[in-house]
Amino acid sequence: MGLLDDLKGKAQHLIGGNEQAIKDGIEKAGDFVDSKTGGKYADKVDSVQRGASDFVDNASGQPETDPTAEPHVADEPPVAGEPRQQGL
Repeated sequence: MGLLDDLKGKAQHLIGGNEQAIKDGIEKAGDFVDSKTGGKYADKVDSVQRGASDFVDNASGQPETDPTAEPHVADEPPVAGEPRQQGL
């Protein structure tokens, strides 16, 4: 087993079952950076957000998101314990 395989295994273990919470955190962190920079680096922040979310998907064995799709930006943050509504 190589170093990368070992790291991927550790990432899968840490991510396991927490994919949506991690992706929500990635979105929230990017939104925070955008708010502090006045959106000056929004394209780069969005790119990093997509890459990080794709990493979470790949590490957890889920299919990669459509690279041509626009990232979902929620108008309001999700309420803890309530599922997110998609397709609105």
